[in-house]
Amino acid sequence: MLFGQFVGSWDIEWSGPALDGDSAQAKGELHFGWVLGGRAVQDTWIMPGRNEVAAPNIRAFHGTTVRFYDPDLDAWRSTWIEPINARVRRFIGRPVDGDIVLLSDEDDPWLRWRFTEITPSSARWLGETSSDEGATWVLDEEMILTRRPN
Repeated sequence: MLFGQFVGSWDIEWSGPALDGDSAQAKGELHFGWVLGGRAVQDTWIMPGRNEVAAPNIRAFHGTTVRFYDPDLDAWRSTWIEPINARVRRFIGRPVDGDIVLLSDEDDPWLRWRFTEITPSSARWLGETSSDEGATWVLDEEMILTRRPN
């Protein structure tokens, strides 16, 4: 249930760098569900959200992740697919001190995505990069997630 706890729909408050380097904010949406006979969790991230005006100064994304537990690793394998920006990244995810930490170290820069401050109705998502194989991390973007009522 590491990712199963997120099944449902969420609103996103995103903050990160604008295309011109300034800070930007936007609103989006996130949808989690069980797939593949309940053996995996798939999520779809939509930024900006379908009912939001597209902000011209941010890099929009509309992507999906498929995640499943691998007992041999004792971790979750995750693959992010983002057609708008032609990105595919693989991650290994584990619980760490109440957070969920996903690491992608196959390409440069390394990526670390963290779900923190997790409650049944909210969470904070942090996207970080490392250009020195994980010795230091730089926060690139943050998303505050709020569960939508059923």
